[in-house]
This record gives sequence, C-alpha cells and structure tokens, in this order.
Amino acid sequence: MKCPYCGGELNRVTDSRPIEETNAIRRRRICESCGRRFTTYETVETIPLTVIKKDQNREPYNRGKLQNGILRACYKRPVALEKVVELVDAIEAELYRFDCKEVSSQKIGDLVMQKLKDLDGVAYVRFASVYREFQDVGTFMDELKKFMG
Repeated sequence: MKCPYCGGELNRVTDSRPIEETNAIRRRRICESCGRRFTTYETVETIPLTVIKKDQNREPYNRGKLQNGILRACYKRPVALEKVVELVDAIEAELYRFDCKEVSSQKIGDLVMQKLKDLDGVAYVRFASVYREFQDVGTFMDELKKFMG
C-alpha cells in the first residue's frame, strides 16, 4: 500500500475495524517515511455477475438498478431505507451463492418478489405488477388472490 502523500511503500496498520453495512474493513495506517496517517478500506472481491435479460441481451449486474426498483415498489410505504439495503444485500448474497457468472433477470425478479412478500404486501404487489407485466385486471386479481391465500 503506497502512502497517498509521499508515495512511500512502508506503512503499518494502527487500527482495523469492520464496517458491518458494507462487509468491509476500515484500516488506519501510518506511513513510516513521512509519518502521516491515512485510511484504507478492504472489501471482498466478487465475481463479476452478468444478467441475462428477457430478450437474451446481457448486461453487467447493477446493484443500483436493483435497489431503485425495490425503492419504487416501496414508495410511500412504511419501509425504512435500511430494510431496503438489507433486502438488496440478502438478494446479492443469494445470487453469489449460486456460484455462476450469469443469472437471468427472471431469477433476480423471483428473489425480489419472494423477499418483498415478507417485507411489505403492497410493495410486493406493486413490484409484481411491473415484473409480471399484468395485461388486465384479471391477472392482477389472480396475483392478489395468490398473495392473500
């Protein structure tokens, strides 16, 4: 690790603390050459994940896109942002447990629906209406009946 101030390569760690929200470690370091302190963050390097869309196009997995979709479903609902972040973390953990480099958008959508069902019923139905592309009220009602029963 090079010092950001002098470029020296000799430094030592003075403090390490886990950052639970991001699954990272924060390290305070001191440069042996110039004596200045700096902070580094260590995270686990994950396998790049590719999403296979419905039209068979492929695109890199984007956590922000997943989180925004869930936030839209939870709009004006009593769901804390921390709960949404936990939900996204849980979905990502499950995706990486599959141990494959490609995953279908359908699999991601199914995971989101499964998790939203437990978090908030209205958010679940909102997400389902977009994800399942309901064509009429009948299919919407069928999904509601499944959720209620």
